[in-house]
Amino acid sequence: MVLFERAPAKINLSLDVLGKREDGFHEVEMIMTTVDLADRIELYTLEKDRVEVCTDNQYVPSDERNIAYKAAALFKHKYRLYQGVRIIIQKNIPVSAGLAGGSSDAAAVLRGLNQMWSVDASLGELVELGASLGSDVPFCIHGNTAIGSGHGEKVRVLPSPPSCYVVLAKPNIGISTRHIFPKVIPEAVNHPQTEEVIHSLEEKDFGKLCSHIGNSLEDVTFALYPEVKRIKNKMLQTGVDGAVMSGSGPTVVGLASHFSKAKRVYNGLRGFCDDVHIVQLLDRR
Repeated sequence: MVLFERAPAKINLSLDVLGKREDGFHEVEMIMTTVDLADRIELYTLEKDRVEVCTDNQYVPSDERNIAYKAAALFKHKYRLYQGVRIIIQKNIPVSAGLAGGSSDAAAVLRGLNQMWSVDASLGELVELGASLGSDVPFCIHGNTAIGSGHGEKVRVLPSPPSCYVVLAKPNIGISTRHIFPKVIPEAVNHPQTEEVIHSLEEKDFGKLCSHIGNSLEDVTFALYPEVKRIKNKMLQTGVDGAVMSGSGPTVVGLASHFSKAKRVYNGLRGFCDDVHIVQLLDRR
């Protein structure tokens, strides 16, 4: 049996670090939505009780270090399944980019195995499994637009964003979240106005949304990787309505009200940055 799943990239509209938890993780509030840049996941049943991962990207491991592998192993262990699966990952989302490519792959594997093996696990059960894999996985299981809090495991669905085009620009570097978060001092960073972002979604107010998007991790990432700040500044100079770093970076997200504006920004960045995309929002509820 074979099953196909789409694993879309997520972008942050806001990311706030509230403090350090007793378990060592940071307390966060993250407003996220999905875009139509996506990995393709293929799941094949195997007779032997094992997990195999194949990928077309040299920077993505194909063993137990891969989060999609971990998701399959966790699912099998949780539901006492003694069947095997081969996971083929076609990567379209840039790696270590702040776009939750790995987390989305893991979420797609959990959704796909639940269907393929007729487990009938609830959304809540999948989210609980996903939370043990990474802070973005619960949101990626939900999709659409939502706010994640706690360590990311608490997900509340929000209204869809106003219609717009999205420019993604990533410099030729990869950034690990585990490298950025230990350097965050919650009392010293800029905090986005999360409630105002939520109100702008409720009101479908694009201008208000663009004026309130923000990311507490920008201060740390910009200090370590000045080229990320330069890309954000270049985006704003070439005409996006709003710009924000996604996740811990290095991808910068630009929101544009019209395609012509997005194309102008895209053209302005092409000589400045190799990995540039114009994408659209997936949440069109």
